[in-house]
Amino acid sequence: MDDPIPAGEDVLDAFEVRVLAVLAEKEVLTPDNYPLSLNTLVAGCNQLSSRDPVMALSEQTVQDVLDRLAQKKFVTEVRQAGARVPKYEHRMRVKWALEQDKLAILTLLMLRGVQTAGEIRTRSGRMQEFSSVADLEAGLQFLIDKYPPLVARLERAPGTKEARYAHLLSGAEILERQEVAASFSGRPEVSRADRLERLEEEVAHLRAEVGRLSEQFAAFKKQFD
Repeated sequence: MDDPIPAGEDVLDAFEVRVLAVLAEKEVLTPDNYPLSLNTLVAGCNQLSSRDPVMALSEQTVQDVLDRLAQKKFVTEVRQAGARVPKYEHRMRVKWALEQDKLAILTLLMLRGVQTAGEIRTRSGRMQEFSSVADLEAGLQFLIDKYPPLVARLERAPGTKEARYAHLLSGAEILERQEVAASFSGRPEVSRADRLERLEEEVAHLRAEVGRLSEQFAAFKKQFD
């Protein structure tokens, strides 16, 4: 694993990481609603899909997080003409001099935790298209090579073929815990959202199968009517 980001004022807690990542995600996915109001940001932070872990943050908690991020120069409050409430935008692109493809990779790691390059590419389509895994891995390497680095390549977990990657925005301690958890896993972790998606696919397949069998039975029954 590459050297982790040194401790300091730029080390972010889990709530700060979530708020920043949601701002970066919604900037791309819902540009008409960006910058985000506090209510919209809270909903994005507590979203059940595409989040690992799933959180339940209160409005006051998110406001406190925004205040901290503003002090660290990660977030700016925007007062738009005619708007009744303030809105917020992130400054990650400026703070770390990141182009959109690199920012998309980092945002996905912030939103969904440790992932392989293949998983990131599969999930990145709405934010940034990558022509190949190699193209995405080049973006990961850029984030690893920055000083201080923003991303680390983890050791392969037992029984897995692909290396996994994690962001370094929360410092070395959290990253070490992630590596320990990975070492006890014989297979890559599956997020709650991925499990739900898989179950939905299985249910859809079963429904289609039941429908096909029902049609066959109806056709068979007609032979004896």
